[in-house]
Amino acid sequence: MAVAESPTESFKRALAHAARALAEQAELEVAFSGERPGVRDGIAYLPQPPRDLASPEAQGLRGQADQLALRLAHHDEGVFARSRPADPSAQRAFEAAETARIEAIGARALGGVRGNLAAALDQRLSRLMTSPAVQLLPMDEVLALVVRERLTGERPPPVAQVSVEALRGEIESKAGSTLDQLEAVIEDQTAYGRIVRQALRDLDIDPTADDIEDTSDQDGEEDQGEDSSAPEDSADDDETDPGDGESEPDAGAPESREGDRVERSSEGQVDTDAQPEDEADGSADGEVPNRPELSDDGRSRAYRIFTTRFDEVVDADELCDPTELGRLRALLDQQLSSLSNVVARLANKLQRRLMAQQNRSWVFDLEEGVLDTARLTRIITDPTAPLSFKAESDMPFRDTVVTLLLDNSGSMRGRPIMVAAVCADILARTLERCGVKVEILGFTTRAWKGGQSRQLWVEAGKPAMPGRLNDIRHIIYKSADAPWRRAKKNLGLMMREGLLKENIDGEALLWARQRLAARPEERRILMVISDGAPVDDSTQSANAALYLDKHLRQVIADIEGEGAIELLAIGIGHDVTRWYKRAVTIVDVEQLAGAMIEKLAELFDRSPATPARRSLRRAA
Repeated sequence: MAVAESPTESFKRALAHAARALAEQAELEVAFSGERPGVRDGIAYLPQPPRDLASPEAQGLRGQADQLALRLAHHDEGVFARSRPADPSAQRAFEAAETARIEAIGARALGGVRGNLAAALDQRLSRLMTSPAVQLLPMDEVLALVVRERLTGERPPPVAQVSVEALRGEIESKAGSTLDQLEAVIEDQTAYGRIVRQALRDLDIDPTADDIEDTSDQDGEEDQGEDSSAPEDSADDDETDPGDGESEPDAGAPESREGDRVERSSEGQVDTDAQPEDEADGSADGEVPNRPELSDDGRSRAYRIFTTRFDEVVDADELCDPTELGRLRALLDQQLSSLSNVVARLANKLQRRLMAQQNRSWVFDLEEGVLDTARLTRIITDPTAPLSFKAESDMPFRDTVVTLLLDNSGSMRGRPIMVAAVCADILARTLERCGVKVEILGFTTRAWKGGQSRQLWVEAGKPAMPGRLNDIRHIIYKSADAPWRRAKKNLGLMMREGLLKENIDGEALLWARQRLAARPEERRILMVISDGAPVDDSTQSANAALYLDKHLRQVIADIEGEGAIELLAIGIGHDVTRWYKRAVTIVDVEQLAGAMIEKLAELFDRSPATPARRSLRRAA
């Protein structure tokens, strides 16, 4: 079935294409994750897009992508390492001025890039200025803004104007004539670096710049032969953060780094194809807490949970009083009355197919079983005659349980969750008529961005790589043994405002698998309905890239490898075939009913695999 992209996927794809074009690297890999923006090991890392793709935050993300791409296209790390001063304060100012050069090249060439870079700069400085420790911007930031103004003609953002005016007089009086030379050499990184070093000397920032003329001339002549002269410096430069336009984090600005990491927004999908499943980040910078810790064999350490103290598994009726639950169910029925008719017709088709298989089929001439009344005369005339019994043949779906695991994340809000609820409701009713047990489960989190788990982590001093960092909420809408009429109202809970938050898919699959392991049925089917990859801002910002995604892949591989559970997935506007072997992606949520019924019909038409009950129970 053709896969249509969701708006978030389209935004990410367009962002990646634009980055490749600006960087002039057609094979550049772009990954969207909780890692801070930057280029590491040949992969450009960007934050997840915000939920509102028309918001200023979305334009700021475009600016971060443009920053990364322009740095790849117009920045030479070898030249930079040889030109960079040794003094830490001078290093920060030199790096900020180089970032201003790189971004000015793009801003002067393309108006759209100019607007994106301005948005990213304004957001970064706004976050920096909100820190209680920052009253005025430091000299390196102000110098970069003055250089930017000379190269592009753009005034500093309003949030930085007070800081710039406080230091502008000193900068202009001491180094104004030197900075005026920068525009003429903007395309020449070596000459530009030499002039910046001179300006730093004029400002008494770089005390080691006495002989910059001689060293830079030598570097220019021996550029090709000096590539291996400073490998350590070059490696360090890989950890600079061009996505934010800042230099490497240092003791002078820890608040800005932490704030940037915590405040990122996440939604929808992670580009899992951009990084191998078990690949760790290549950087060894000890200042960045969210690097994967490796075991002796080089693989990422196992999935961890910071605390389970605030997790909950709850029945739907415990989250809402009966009156409100009835109102929500009535609202669900009212808004989906037309869809219910369509789903009901499809469900009836499935029921007819199942009932056709339920026509009684008997095996005759058996030595034991039910007495065959057609053989009564034989029994009277010859009581010792064998083969006078019969037995009903087994149906392939008679001893079956189906679990519907519904994604209750915020991205499902609105029509997607309504359609999922009504489809689950009618499908449960249909299968119950055919003697198939159905369980309906949902998974989300109790809070946005971590909840009490994250608070506990902060109080503990924010240890590195904490693992899952949110309070999960697993909801039982209908247990397998509960009749549909008793659980009908529970599905209305999905309509409740504020219920849908973030989604940690791997642990939800483990929970559903554990419940199935305790069931007596021989055949067990688990159907997952989701509209995106696992997303939890708090966990993703405090751990390695694709942390939740890798865990989900491992859980799916375990379930599919055992073969005790028949696992299938339906993606709503999201390609779930990247995770599940047996999966289908639908373009529109209106196709959900048909997809669910079609996939279940295919399973019931096929003989089930031999279940490995012992291994499943042991693993659970």
